[in-house]
Amino acid sequence: MAGCFGELFLYMSIAFKNIFKSKEVVAFDIGSSSIKLVQMSSTKGGWELKKLGYCQLPPEAIVDGSIIDSMTVTSTLSDMLAEHGVKAKDAVTSLSGHSVIIKKVNMAAMTEEELAESIQWEAEQYIPFPMTDVNIDFQILGEDTEGRGQMDVMLVAVKKDVINDYTNALKESGLNPVVVDVDSFALENMMEINFALSPDENIVMVNIGASITSISVIAGGLTVFTRSIPMGGNQYTEEVQRRFNVNYKDAEAAKRGEDIDGVDPVELKSVIDTVSMNLTVEIKRSMDFFLAGSIDMFISKIVLSGGGAKTMGLSDMLKERAALDVELANPFGGIECDPKTFDPEYLKEMAPFFSVGVGLGTRRLGD
Repeated sequence: MAGCFGELFLYMSIAFKNIFKSKEVVAFDIGSSSIKLVQMSSTKGGWELKKLGYCQLPPEAIVDGSIIDSMTVTSTLSDMLAEHGVKAKDAVTSLSGHSVIIKKVNMAAMTEEELAESIQWEAEQYIPFPMTDVNIDFQILGEDTEGRGQMDVMLVAVKKDVINDYTNALKESGLNPVVVDVDSFALENMMEINFALSPDENIVMVNIGASITSISVIAGGLTVFTRSIPMGGNQYTEEVQRRFNVNYKDAEAAKRGEDIDGVDPVELKSVIDTVSMNLTVEIKRSMDFFLAGSIDMFISKIVLSGGGAKTMGLSDMLKERAALDVELANPFGGIECDPKTFDPEYLKEMAPFFSVGVGLGTRRLGD
């Protein structure tokens, strides 16, 4: 199972050492503009979808990955649990944004046990926060097989106060937070259960949220590069508001293709294309940076997820600029979804929104 980082991010990991592995968890992807609920169960053939929920958040409830209005977030979580009849108490969530630092670093070769003991000192040179302010985790990407005495390590650090904000919101909703993961690794898990990736296939995963776009390179089934861009769906909305002098609600509606008084469709397309071009340039720049530092590496294709993935014209623009195939993620393609319970058309329409949530739905304490 990919994405093994989450357990160290437990806000009080020691408190969970004696808890048995949970059979049922509920996953929450808590984003800047919405909360996504996913509950899945394992089957002999893979995974089955049990619960699915989506709820918009008001603007400014969460800003740049930080919870500003905790009461609204908590009440939304509670309402979603009640609406969907969720009985599970153990919860999984994830973080992204500037409070999350992910770096691929080269270190002296050592065992995983040795690195676990020395990680605080090894990580200090790479993390721009005081070590007392962060929780740290790692994954060894490549053992030294050539006698160079070096190895590649994916290092992850998350600010403790942000972890506490998210776990407190879950606790206030009556839940027991057991795993706090990172969006990039949740997406890696989603890809694992939905895509038949060959060992030599390198995928760029672009997750376009409301305020942050995360870019990950998955090579051989492992995340080997990540970068966050402070751009997302909000940039489209803000530019529509500015250009047409409309309120937030009307700008969001116009962005979805609804007819709004005072918003010319032709000019609207020009506005959206301008923002899309800026985003595309940043995505391509991130890919070029990765390739420049990775000898003999190549990109097979780009997979888009997140609420901004379906922005009109974005996929074609990125395909042209990157000269690569671009496709939308379908996190439901590889899991059982009872059509009597989940409308196939709804799943198709909402698929990009649930990529992180489905990846989180595979996580269990101790996996």
